[in-house]
Amino acid sequence: MSRRSRKRGGAGGRRWLGRAAVWLLVLGVLGLGAGYGLLRRYLHSDAFRIFLSAEAGKAAGVTGEFAPFDWQGLAVETESFVARGDGPVTGLRADGLHTEIGLGGVRRGVWEILGSNVRRLEVSVDARKPLNEAPPRIEPGVAKKAKPAGWFPKEAELQGIDVRELVVKVILNEGLATANGINVHVEPAGAKDAYRAEIEGGTVRLPFGMVPELRLDRARLRYQDSRVFLTEMKVAAWDSGRIQGTGEWDMASRQFFIEGDVTGAKCENVLNADWSKRLTGDVTSSFGLNNRPGFPQASGKLTVKNGVLTALPMLDALAAYADTRRFRVLTLNEAHTEWSWKSGELALTNLVLGSEGLVRIEGCMTIRGRQMDGVFRLGLAPGTLATIPGAETDVFAPGERGLLWTTLRITGTLDDPKEDLTNRLIAAAGLRMFEQLPETGEQALKFTRSLLGDPSPKTIEKGEKIIKETRKTVREISGILDGLLGGTPEEPAKEDEPQ
Repeated sequence: MSRRSRKRGGAGGRRWLGRAAVWLLVLGVLGLGAGYGLLRRYLHSDAFRIFLSAEAGKAAGVTGEFAPFDWQGLAVETESFVARGDGPVTGLRADGLHTEIGLGGVRRGVWEILGSNVRRLEVSVDARKPLNEAPPRIEPGVAKKAKPAGWFPKEAELQGIDVRELVVKVILNEGLATANGINVHVEPAGAKDAYRAEIEGGTVRLPFGMVPELRLDRARLRYQDSRVFLTEMKVAAWDSGRIQGTGEWDMASRQFFIEGDVTGAKCENVLNADWSKRLTGDVTSSFGLNNRPGFPQASGKLTVKNGVLTALPMLDALAAYADTRRFRVLTLNEAHTEWSWKSGELALTNLVLGSEGLVRIEGCMTIRGRQMDGVFRLGLAPGTLATIPGAETDVFAPGERGLLWTTLRITGTLDDPKEDLTNRLIAAAGLRMFEQLPETGEQALKFTRSLLGDPSPKTIEKGEKIIKETRKTVREISGILDGLLGGTPEEPAKEDEPQ
C-alpha cells in the first residue's frame, strides 16, 4: 500500500472515531433526557406520592398518607400529611408542606428530600407505650403500589426540615405535657439516621406542680440510635427566672434525666401563698430530674439571697417571750437547703436559716401535701430569753458559734404550723418559779404584764391569789402561765372537799 493510501485510510479512521464520539455524546444527552423524563414522570405519579407516604410513616413509626402533590419542576407542595400509629407516636398531622426532590442521590439508590418546610406540625405521643422498632403496618395493596419499580431509588433521604409551628402533646404516667408555638430546624448529623435540631420560641408545660410554665428561648438536641440528647437548653420562667440545663432521653427504656440550674427567681415563685408572705428574697437552685427508679424524682440545692423572714409564728412567740421586736422581722445573712422531691413528698435537708448574732436554725423538714414535720436545732444569742425564768438554763444549753441551743419540733400543716418550744418554756418557767416562791411570784406576774400589755385586773388578782396559796402544785402554776402566754389554760386542781 502506498504512503498516500495509508494517509487516506488514517484520516478516514479519525473521522469515523470523531463521528462515533459525537453520536455517543448525542445518545448520552438523549439518554439523560429520557432518564430525566422517566424520573420526572415517576415523581409526578401517584405511585411516588404513596411511596413517599410510606417512607415518612416509617421514619415516625406511623401509617399515613400525603394529600395530592402540586408540582413545579422538582419542587412539590401538598396540603397535609395525616398519620396514626400504634406505638408511642399515636398521631401526626403536618399542614402546608413544601419540598424539593434532588436527583444527586439516584446513583446511591436514594431520593434526596431537600429544602423541606412545614407550616404547622402537630404530634401526639403516648410515652407510656413501649418503642416499636418494627416498621409500621401498611395495608397490602398500598405496600405493593408504594414500592418503586425497576432502577428507581427505593429509599428517601431527608436533608433537613424547618417547622414554623410545632405542637406536641405527650401523655406521661404523671399527666399531660404540652409544647406550643415552637420553631424547629432539623438537619442530618453525619451518621446514618442521626439528626440534630435547633428549637426556638414557644411554651412548655409539664405535669409537675413544682415546674412552672416554661418560655423557650433556645434548645439544641441530637437524635441517634433511639436516644435524644439535650445538649443545650435556655428557658425563661416566672417574671425574671432563667433555667439552663442539659439532658438525655432513651426512647427504648423511656428513661430520662435533665440537670441544670435556676437563677433570677423569687421566693414567691417557689413557695405557696402562705409562706411567700413570710419569706422573701432572691432564689437560685441547682436541680436534677430523672425517672430512673420508675417514677420521677428531683433534687438540688437551693439558696436564698437578701432573705427576710417575717411573721413566723415560732419567732413571734420568741419575740413575745423576750419582750422584743427583733424576732418579728429577721434579715437573713444565711439561708440555704438541699431538697429532694418524689411521689408528691418534698424533703428539705441540711436546712440553715441564720441572722447574724441573733438566731440560727438548722435541721430538716418533710412536707407531704399540706402536712409538715420538721426537726431542728435552734440557736439564740445569750441573754435573749434572760427575762424568762429557767429558759436559758433548763431549755437551752451553750454550744457552737457562741449561741445557746435547743431542739425544736415543727408539725401541723402549712396553714397552721405548730411548735413544741412554747410548752417547754412555760414548763421551765413554772418549775423555776415554784422553786423560788413566793419571792418571784410577783416578778412573774409583772413579766406577764409586759408581754400582754396590761391584762385585766381580774386576771392579775387571780394570779396573785394563786401564787400566795402555797398548797398549789407546779401543774397549777404552769397551767395559769400557759393561759396567760397564749396557750390553753388547764383547769386548776380542786381542793379535797369535806365528806
